[in-house]
Amino acid sequence: MTITQLQYVLAVAEYRNFTLAAEKCFVTQPTLSMQIQKVEEELNIIIFDRSKKPIQLTEIGQKIVSQAKNIVNEANRMQDIVEQEKGFIGGEFRLGIIPTIMPTLLPMFLNAFIKKYPKVKLIIEELNTGEIIDKLKNGHLDAAIAATPLMEEKIKEVVLYFEPFMAYVPTSHQHYQKTELEVADLNLDEILLLQDGHCFRDGILNLCKNINRNEHNHFQIESGSFETLIKLADEGLGITLLPYLHTMDINEKDRSKLKHFIEPKPAREVSLIYPKTELKIQIIDALRATIAGVVKGAIVFQNVEIISPVTKK
Repeated sequence: MTITQLQYVLAVAEYRNFTLAAEKCFVTQPTLSMQIQKVEEELNIIIFDRSKKPIQLTEIGQKIVSQAKNIVNEANRMQDIVEQEKGFIGGEFRLGIIPTIMPTLLPMFLNAFIKKYPKVKLIIEELNTGEIIDKLKNGHLDAAIAATPLMEEKIKEVVLYFEPFMAYVPTSHQHYQKTELEVADLNLDEILLLQDGHCFRDGILNLCKNINRNEHNHFQIESGSFETLIKLADEGLGITLLPYLHTMDINEKDRSKLKHFIEPKPAREVSLIYPKTELKIQIIDALRATIAGVVKGAIVFQNVEIISPVTKK
């Protein structure tokens, strides 16, 4: 059997559909089916139960797929070893970034990275944390930037920086005159949150989990962007919390609405995450060094308290 045949097996195992797997592998469905059948004949087993919809792995098929992943990874590692030995930093590299980090961090490092490593073809996707984990496990991403810790057994986390939260408090709010806030100043029912699916939202909920709720609130608003939350806050509908790098884009006339928290400042941990197989590690190291270099001067806070998401989104 060949590595290509094993890749076809893995594609069907992932998508549970021969036609879709063939599309993802850029071959015709009959070609893919024939190659998988050859593997089954060579091993004298049935990998897929084709009578079920969607297609299911047989008991022995599950073991074959697990081993096939190891073989394909090790085959990829051979090329990786050669490239490292030659000092080559290039080729396609698939990077995922969560939505609350993408708009601020990407412009900070992307230009510097592509200029320094012109042979690397970066393919960047904005994905939520759950999607990132799935794609890392299935080999569809080489690395990602996300809020951590995630505590995933097969994923390695290398901390890039700690990013404090800041409160955006409109002029009409009772806390506007304060220069610094305490976590205890926050009322969960007046905090404008990102919609469900954002790990930043979970971090805020975790931060506020011991705060008393207002039993007389009349509405609840969740949005998909920080910009919308800021506008809603300015309309007197509450306050919102922002990651520090995002506050760098706040215009001068609104900067007085930004409030630091007293130390230790609540913050999130942002890491570069990748499979423990450490394929393309030379590109991962180059990416980490580039990001660390540009963020070092932007975030100067030292005494921070990490707030971890309560669930992975």
